[in-house]
Amino acid sequence: MRSLPLPLALTARLSPVAVLACAGWALTSGPLTATQDTAAKDTQKTRSEKASEPATTAVSKTYGTAPAPCTSLAAKTITTLVPGVKPAGKEIPSTDTGLRRTCSWNALKGYDYRWLDVSFEITDSDEEAQRSYKERIKEKSGGGAVPGLGNTAYSVVNLTTEDKQQTREGVVIAQVANALVVVNYNGSDFESKKAPSTDEINKGAIRAAKEAAAALQNGPKA
Repeated sequence: MRSLPLPLALTARLSPVAVLACAGWALTSGPLTATQDTAAKDTQKTRSEKASEPATTAVSKTYGTAPAPCTSLAAKTITTLVPGVKPAGKEIPSTDTGLRRTCSWNALKGYDYRWLDVSFEITDSDEEAQRSYKERIKEKSGGGAVPGLGNTAYSVVNLTTEDKQQTREGVVIAQVANALVVVNYNGSDFESKKAPSTDEINKGAIRAAKEAAAALQNGPKA
């Protein structure tokens, strides 16, 4: 708040003192005392009534905790996207499992390698989830919207090359009420040094994201 100019600020602070000084002689008079007693009782009553009223500032949340990520996908989906892996997956340690949980699957079958991560993140409100969603997709240009997934969803696929070895990674981010569903899916062929096609990685990531979002929506609510 902007500070008041000094004269006006002093006036505002000293006015109540001046009023009390002028009116001090009346504090002991019968009618004024009775009026003050009545006003005090009314004030106490009003405060008591307000204290008993239910709070109206609480924000309603659809999801209170992150669901178990390692059981969010069907076993068939997992073994299709990550050939040779065990469907159980491995949950990544989190500082707060109530708000963020991630499960990871990876396997090398022959020379073909795949890695899949599924994450759930819970925020305090739909608005906060939407802000986080928008910030994240700004960092990942070149993708596009995914229709029919949560409130809004975005997917992007990128190719990287290191020591002549290609890796293609797909990322899907979806906002579902006050939650975010994030999928990372990538692959490499260590024999050919090539990466899987953009279409394969993108479709795989979207498939996993849709199943994860369904698991969230079918799970317990806040």
